[in-house]
Amino acid sequence: MRLIQSVVDLQQLRRTLQANTVSHRDPDRASGTDQQRPLTIGLVPTMGALHEGHQSLIQRCRQDNDLAVVSIFVNPLQFAPHEDLSRYPRTLEQDCQLCEQLGVDWVFAPNPAEMHPSQGSRDPMRVIPPPELIRPLCGSFRPGHFEGVLTVVAQLFHLVQPDRAYFGRKDYQQLVLIGQMVKDLWIDTTVVACPTIRDADGLALSSRNRYLSPEDRQQALGLPRALQAAQTHLRQGDPSAEGILAVARQVLVSHPAVQIQYLELVDMETLQPVQSVSTQAVLAVAAYVGKTRLIDNLMLDTALDLQLTDTSTAAESPQEQHLKPNRKPLIAIDGPAGAGKSTVARRVAAQLGLLYLDTGAMYRALTWLAMEKGIPLDNQAQLTELSQQAQIRLNTQAGQQSTVGTQVWVDGIEVTTQIRSTQVTQAVSRVSAWPGVRRAMVELQRQIGQAGGVVLEGRDIGTAVFPNAELKIFLTASPRQRAQRRQRELQSQGVDVDLGSLQEQIQSRDQQDSQRTVAPLKKADDAVVIDSDALTIEQVQAEIVTLYQNL
Repeated sequence: MRLIQSVVDLQQLRRTLQANTVSHRDPDRASGTDQQRPLTIGLVPTMGALHEGHQSLIQRCRQDNDLAVVSIFVNPLQFAPHEDLSRYPRTLEQDCQLCEQLGVDWVFAPNPAEMHPSQGSRDPMRVIPPPELIRPLCGSFRPGHFEGVLTVVAQLFHLVQPDRAYFGRKDYQQLVLIGQMVKDLWIDTTVVACPTIRDADGLALSSRNRYLSPEDRQQALGLPRALQAAQTHLRQGDPSAEGILAVARQVLVSHPAVQIQYLELVDMETLQPVQSVSTQAVLAVAAYVGKTRLIDNLMLDTALDLQLTDTSTAAESPQEQHLKPNRKPLIAIDGPAGAGKSTVARRVAAQLGLLYLDTGAMYRALTWLAMEKGIPLDNQAQLTELSQQAQIRLNTQAGQQSTVGTQVWVDGIEVTTQIRSTQVTQAVSRVSAWPGVRRAMVELQRQIGQAGGVVLEGRDIGTAVFPNAELKIFLTASPRQRAQRRQRELQSQGVDVDLGSLQEQIQSRDQQDSQRTVAPLKKADDAVVIDSDALTIEQVQAEIVTLYQNL
């Protein structure tokens, strides 16, 4: 990864790239000879303080392009004098470390004098957006803000010349304005809209969330809850703006620390207020919680049953998973490796007549396949592509209990035994750490689990995959106890392994899983902790079944 802080350096690098090509094989040519094409460039513009929302944009950019560029620039042109420019978080060193982990090629992090050299002697040239697109929503409360945003984005497009640029839907008005600028000014860049990423409690991720105290954060949850209440109201048959806004406002008012700045139902393209949802509309909200200004939005759709998501990426965002009413509850069992999650989950599912989904087996199957194909486990791009193409099938008949666990097939090959080998066990953590791999597996998990009545176990089921699961368990045990259990299991298979070595492996795996950048191993705030050191499998099973029956 290269850190670039000078506009001149960036221009020189960009000119060098113009002469570069990469080989690709043209499948339409009978000769199959290598052809040449220009490098494709993707850009993720940010103001730094990177979080998982930015990570999702960077990962998409990395997958789509030969060269991934992230800009980090706290743009003074988009802040009014009374706003938080001086205290906006600046974490360049940590941001660069994350970008390097995610496979970014260039980080462009200029200072204001680089981007606006004339500032001080005179106002810099600006891009002026159409008045009708900035009167609604944020524009009426932040005069000059979108001029500043469009000006710096236009500069970045000119300097980087990206084929694609990636923006999140949380800043919906900004997304519309940038799309219009690209169209009206004939900028040769495709704007890629990506879904809003939410924290485990449903709050849309934002660099400003770090300003919130624990009490303020609880109050801030009124925003996503208001949007969800509006979607529920629409699904119940009332598409009127009057009814939708009234329901959303009622939820916001029930959170007294939330000071509403605006709550509007607008057309998706023109951003003008609408009287009802005929097909699609956007419900947008901005509010202060303490001194922190937050925004959020939701696409309301009369044809689709969605929750805080969009039509093209319904399974992308963990907190946007819709849990249907009148369905059996979900049981999410998380915890460290070797705590007995799989065994307990199978037994609980069998006793309650629920579906058992072995999420760990999915990652193990992919790891086994990667090793069979000789794919390096540090090659994020190849592993991500493999996860998107692999056909993984699990035998998850409701109520089934088996001594060998879930039967697993990958690309038509049964690998139930192979995926439990020591080699796969040691490698699976590395494979599952890649964001692209995780997204593919999580999408499959949600497809199976969204109907309810499922027992799921893994590392982050209750925190990231199904944060709204009705029953969350964090099953744990000491490293020594887990090593002893694993040793007995291997000895029963005729394999003799040193206990100390097993304990070291388990402790290393715990450290890897808990320090992941994406969805680390951690207990959900509302999870029930069960320490199985002094409990039998039957006792753990009975405790979970009792908790389920008391829901």
